[in-house]
Amino acid sequence: MSGNETLAVIGLGYVGLPLAVEFGRRRRVIGFDKSAERIAELRAGRDSTLEVEAADLAQATGLEFTTDPRQLREATIYIVTVPTPIDAGRQPDLAPLMHASETIGRVLKPGDTVIYESTVYPGATEEVCVPILERSSGLRYISTERRGTDPELPPGQTVAADNGFYCGYSPERINPGDREHRVTTIRKVTSGSTPEVAERVDALYREIITAGTHKASSIRVAEAAKVIENTQRDVNIALINELALIFNRLGIDTEEVLQAAGTKWNFLPFRPGLVGGHCIGVDPYYLTHKAQQIGYHPEMILAGRRINDGMGAYVAGQLVKAMLKKRIQVEGSRVLVMGLTFKENCPDLRNTRVVDILHELAEYDVQVDVCDPWASVECARREYGIELIRGPEPGQYDAIVLAVAHRQFNAMGVSGIRALGRPRHVLYDLKYVFPANETDLRL
Repeated sequence: MSGNETLAVIGLGYVGLPLAVEFGRRRRVIGFDKSAERIAELRAGRDSTLEVEAADLAQATGLEFTTDPRQLREATIYIVTVPTPIDAGRQPDLAPLMHASETIGRVLKPGDTVIYESTVYPGATEEVCVPILERSSGLRYISTERRGTDPELPPGQTVAADNGFYCGYSPERINPGDREHRVTTIRKVTSGSTPEVAERVDALYREIITAGTHKASSIRVAEAAKVIENTQRDVNIALINELALIFNRLGIDTEEVLQAAGTKWNFLPFRPGLVGGHCIGVDPYYLTHKAQQIGYHPEMILAGRRINDGMGAYVAGQLVKAMLKKRIQVEGSRVLVMGLTFKENCPDLRNTRVVDILHELAEYDVQVDVCDPWASVECARREYGIELIRGPEPGQYDAIVLAVAHRQFNAMGVSGIRALGRPRHVLYDLKYVFPANETDLRL
């Protein structure tokens, strides 16, 4: 893949935009997104995800933005970075990925390469995406397996570059809001449908990845590597969450236990909490979906998911009990939840599990206000039907839940946060922002 080949990035969110900007410093890049609003803001030099600074956008002189799929014909390399969420039944929702594949298929040319970065289960690229590319383009997929005789071709004929396309898979490793671990400084896994294409894909990413690359032996291996990264974290957090449930019943401070255990060199520093976001709370369901397809029931992974998915209800229950112990009437009370995004210092609201606390408190007829200096008011309203407040009034709340450790909340100090409560109130610190003796509850 020479430096003069045009590259297209499909999907300009948290993953696609930083990638497009880095390549746009070195070669021509067509940044495609179906959202006209998103394209308009990027053309104006603004990124609402806050992942890319205006100066970096300006320096990507080879990058251009479009909503017109016909312009993608000018590319020979396509990188797909669309979301892969789950549906209401916690099953993989591949609709964005399938739509992106169909869009590319309509403009695909012989010899082109399509690289997927979206998180999927092992086999999804070749089982789901490739057939769509073939059907939409009329071309054939070139892979190592098809270098022999293809049963769908005349005897002895093989797929050739003049009537086929290639694929690669290089899983995204973006960490929203992280200013230290950026796209260029995180080692990249790469793969391709043939050994030659695998090397070309690897060389492409080496243009921008200063941390280096790891070339997997196959697309399926690369897919599996990605999906277990976050599954491993999910299971570990579930263990710590379960320990927190046990220690709370024993009257032991979980953070003190973890600090003590952390003095051993190989103890892993996980902390309890809500597990949301577009990765850790979603990716395990892709792996369990595939496992169940092949007849295996993944007990540990699903047990971890059940524990983590139940933490919002547990937090709400603990809060209500603490209020009752202080003789605060729960029904009709006012509760302030500080933070809605799925992590601190980041505007990303995708799959935030703070909403689980809100839904549970609603069952108690509690009036809940939510404030978040990072979240978009419009996005919170559109995605969750939540009306954010910007300035909570002092002395108004029977309980306060510090749900996200935004730096603005930390800067308020415990006295500033307690000032928002009534003389008798409960302060629940989910994120261990303040010492245990300064709060009423910690997870």
